[in-house]
Amino acid sequence: MPTFPFEAPPAEIQRDAERYVDAVFACLESEFLVLPKGTGFVEYPVFELGYEALKAATNGFAEMTPERVILVTVSEPISIIVLRSMLGLTPPEWGYLTTQETGTIVTQGFIRSLDRKVRMAPKTPLKANGVMHERLKALVETACHLLSEAVPEVEDDQLHRLDKADTKRGTESIRNLAGMGVPYAMLLYERFLGRPFAGHRDSVSELVGDNLESAIEEVLTGAGISFRKTKRAERIEGFDQAPDFIIPSEFNPQVVIEAKITEDDGTARDKVTRIQHLGELSLAGRSQDNPKYEVVACIGGRGFGVRREDMKKMILSTRGKVFTLKTLDRLVENTRLKEFRTKT
Repeated sequence: MPTFPFEAPPAEIQRDAERYVDAVFACLESEFLVLPKGTGFVEYPVFELGYEALKAATNGFAEMTPERVILVTVSEPISIIVLRSMLGLTPPEWGYLTTQETGTIVTQGFIRSLDRKVRMAPKTPLKANGVMHERLKALVETACHLLSEAVPEVEDDQLHRLDKADTKRGTESIRNLAGMGVPYAMLLYERFLGRPFAGHRDSVSELVGDNLESAIEEVLTGAGISFRKTKRAERIEGFDQAPDFIIPSEFNPQVVIEAKITEDDGTARDKVTRIQHLGELSLAGRSQDNPKYEVVACIGGRGFGVRREDMKKMILSTRGKVFTLKTLDRLVENTRLKEFRTKT
């Protein structure tokens, strides 16, 4: 009796799909506790240098004035990241509020570019002149204004974003937290990384997927199989959304591979739908036994292990060709890829 769906004939999968759902669930792995750092990752010692520079420039946060803060943001640009973490805002949110508060247009493109520039070279002084100086000055003015004021009253069923332990009463709260022995720099660093690490996790989501794609590339290359790896959002004729791998090429697709990792069951449902759609495209004008190309799903992450019905749909739409990192070594021998093998 076959263990995995890719070993079973379609008729057997149809008869006992639930058993094959269990088999895939059993070999799904999750790596959500370990994340790649990626380029532009800010280490804590660097972040703390920015914190200490901002603290010194403002006399222990007692004088959070634009005149004092603008100087340190230019000489120690990592302090911009610290300042944003004190606000608890994303770069676009800070830019939007600045535009509203000052009338100076701070576009999403500018603020994202500035944030990346600082993360890539946190110790390199900024060359702030012209439009950049005007926008940076406006950002600092907005931050100083927001951080110096107590949180305004809101309705009972609402929560103000600055109603936090360090900003609830303006600079008084900041001074108190910084001076009472609490590792305020560490608190801000964890806030910068996100709920916890979610901000960073979102920024490296593509790198997480790259681990699976790299493993597939190794398998294909090791077997001497010609393949076309597509780029993000690339348009390929015959596909409304390009699959991750096309074998042997986009001009003669015989096998297509979708590589998907997710730790979220909602996202997993979207990715299952994407794989189902590929299965439908492969059968356009064809019979079940004679698809235009074979659809293969290579998946990872706990998100795919939540909804049994979604996994069942994926198994049926790929005619059992669902692989995980644990079963990737059997990818070639259990799919049409073996027809294109040139190395053993």
